[in-house]
Amino acid sequence: MKVLLAEDNEILRTSLSFFLKKQGFEVSPFSNGKDALESIKDYAYDIILTDINMPGFSGLEITDYVRNTLQRETPIIIFTSSTVEQTELDSFRIGANEFIAKPVSPAILLIRMNKLLNK
Repeated sequence: MKVLLAEDNEILRTSLSFFLKKQGFEVSPFSNGKDALESIKDYAYDIILTDINMPGFSGLEITDYVRNTLQRETPIIIFTSSTVEQTELDSFRIGANEFIAKPVSPAILLIRMNKLLNK
C-alpha cells in the first residue's frame, strides 16, 4: 500500500515513516505541501496523510485539490495541533475522511488507516 505523508515537522515525519514502513507500507514523505501536491498529481496513492499547516499548500488545500480537481476518493487523514473545533469541521467539510489531533499516536493512526483501507 502506497502512503503519502505530508508533514513539515521532521521528527514526526521521520518517526511516522519508520513506523509505517515497519507495518509494511510504502511511504513517500514530504516536508511541504507543494512537493506533496506535485507527487499526488503524478502518482496514485492508497491513502494520504497530511498536516493541516504546511509551507506551500495546506492540508485543506491538498484535500480540496484531490477531491475537486482530481476527483479522487483517496482516503485522507488530516493531522493538526489546532484545538479549534472549526478546523476539524472545515477538514470534514472539504472532504477529509479522518482528523487526528497532535501528538499523533502511531497505534491510533494505524487503526484509522486500516479502517479506511478496509484491512
